[in-house]
Amino acid sequence: QVQLVESGGGLVQAGGSLRLSCAASGRTFSTYSMGWFRQAPGKEREFVAAIKWSSGRTYYADSVKGRFTISRDSAKNTVYLQMNSLKPEDAAVYYCAVDRNSDFTWDYWGQGTQVTVSS
Repeated sequence: QVQLVESGGGLVQAGGSLRLSCAASGRTFSTYSMGWFRQAPGKEREFVAAIKWSSGRTYYADSVKGRFTISRDSAKNTVYLQMNSLKPEDAAVYYCAVDRNSDFTWDYWGQGTQVTVSS
């Protein structure tokens, strides 16, 4: 099993920045990826960004390209999401997830952290 704990959410004004963190513990896998998703009220959960742990290759949703950056700290088993130039439409609960085989099938999820963006 893998445990994921997100932190760093909060209230920010439009145009501001936040950095989310997700610490992973428990079992690890040699070919895994970690990612961020978000879900706004009344909407489906959507992909935000992902990173392949071994290579560091990153993937982004079009809506966040150029504004968000995903990164990892292998020593801490932690993934980060730096969010800049935040917009009201970025407000959501943000979830961290693990994909064991880097095939975009997400196997483990965190509990989520709320991001609120005021206009």
